[in-house]
Amino acid sequence: MGTQTVNVAAFHPKDLAGRIERAPRAVRWGAPVLMGALAALAHEPSVGNWSLLVGLVLALLALPQGRRRAAWHGWCVGVGYFAVTLRWIIEPFLVDLARHGWMAPFAILLMAGGLSLFWGLSAWFARSVSGPRASGILWFAFGLASVEFLRGHIFTGFPWGLWAYGLVGSVWDVWLAWVGPYGFGALIAGVAGVTAYCLHRGWTLIWPGLVLVYFATVGLQVLTPQATVADDASVVRVVQPNAPQHQKWDPDWMGVFYGRALEQTAEAGDVDAVIWPETSVPNLLNYADGLIEQMSIAAGGAPVVAGIQRAEQDAYFNSLIVIDGPSEVSQIYDKRHLVPFGEYIPFASVLRPLGLGVLVDQVAGFKAGTRTGVLDIDGLGRVRALICYEGIFPEEIQTSGPRPDVLMIITNDAWFGTGPGPRQHLVQAQARAIEQGLPVIRSANTGISGVIDARGHITASLPHNEAGFIDALVPQALPPTLYARMGDIPLMVLLILMGMSALGARFLFPVDPNDQQE
Repeated sequence: MGTQTVNVAAFHPKDLAGRIERAPRAVRWGAPVLMGALAALAHEPSVGNWSLLVGLVLALLALPQGRRRAAWHGWCVGVGYFAVTLRWIIEPFLVDLARHGWMAPFAILLMAGGLSLFWGLSAWFARSVSGPRASGILWFAFGLASVEFLRGHIFTGFPWGLWAYGLVGSVWDVWLAWVGPYGFGALIAGVAGVTAYCLHRGWTLIWPGLVLVYFATVGLQVLTPQATVADDASVVRVVQPNAPQHQKWDPDWMGVFYGRALEQTAEAGDVDAVIWPETSVPNLLNYADGLIEQMSIAAGGAPVVAGIQRAEQDAYFNSLIVIDGPSEVSQIYDKRHLVPFGEYIPFASVLRPLGLGVLVDQVAGFKAGTRTGVLDIDGLGRVRALICYEGIFPEEIQTSGPRPDVLMIITNDAWFGTGPGPRQHLVQAQARAIEQGLPVIRSANTGISGVIDARGHITASLPHNEAGFIDALVPQALPPTLYARMGDIPLMVLLILMGMSALGARFLFPVDPNDQQE
């Protein structure tokens, strides 16, 4: 028998899709999953953000011929990406392991598989438009940028794990101030698409283009004002009681965690405001007069902002209150963007007539608020308040009326466990700061709490799963960014340019014989 040799030197990037298609089924399925997982590693602090571009370029190069195979490829890439990025989603089901632990595998499979449908749709669209042409690579990149925006808005949206967040903390994150997270994602997709397309066609002039993108980014860093702290800046005390979720509502422990936060509030120090995390007051607001008086006294006259639940007739609200004096709650903000299936059941009006009213009543315990979340707090100025889940939506910050001086996010990240969830949530708060040019004060039950300046740098923080408090200066706001003024209009311009590039590639370059479907 003769031996078959493989000429590695003869391998060309355009051969990647064909070689995967001719490989055994395990490779055909596994390779795109690994490409997506590689891109997801950009969200890990121990891995360089290079993995995002490399993973996306490989996934684009490996786009197979035929709409059905392309859709499967896009879906598999998405599964790898979302399974790695959102693996923390199993943590809430492990809080009560005996009752809900069995749901954990289904949660990650359904979440990763469901969100990946968007990526599969974009690959199907790419081959539907391009046929066997290499321009399918560019159409795939265009489709991915488009469906990531769609993912963040459709069915109330879930914009967790956007590509832009993998680059927060690097030189590249300045793009958030100019085009926002979706626009930045479109830029990433565009760079990956052009790189993959040029590699496919054997063009080498892509390297000067990448260098140009880097220097353009450095130029934006120079043009974007730097964050500062004024000499007379306010001092905020951020409280972190560190209540594990499995004990948070245990009657034997509720008083312990409240007492811990109260002691932290009463510690010596000249502060202008005290911030407690989401649902940190154990009683409903309707029955919390005594607790509120204790909190005000402990703060020594400084206003206290705290998360609490309240009832109004037959509705319950996840709320934030401002305490300005003993027994004086001056302002209330009720969470507007609730967590589907966690704080309410979608389509409840349809489920009740089907006999599922009991399920709806048990899970859909909260009603959405109607207030804007803009509060005037002595010592802090005009504050835009956000409660937990609301902080992951860039558009939640856009409000009519005068611009806030600071963003405030209170949250209970104990649900996310000790995995990557709390850190990813913090990164999104950094992104909100960069996008708006506003400082962020963040109080999280189990962390990571801290203060973030208007360029996304963490100026003070408390480690995860550690009880304590920090007294930190509040950085100044920067002038409104381009994204703060225009929202996602730059994204639409970028998508138009990407579509025109893909169209140009289709009509300017004939079909390569090697690209024909087998």
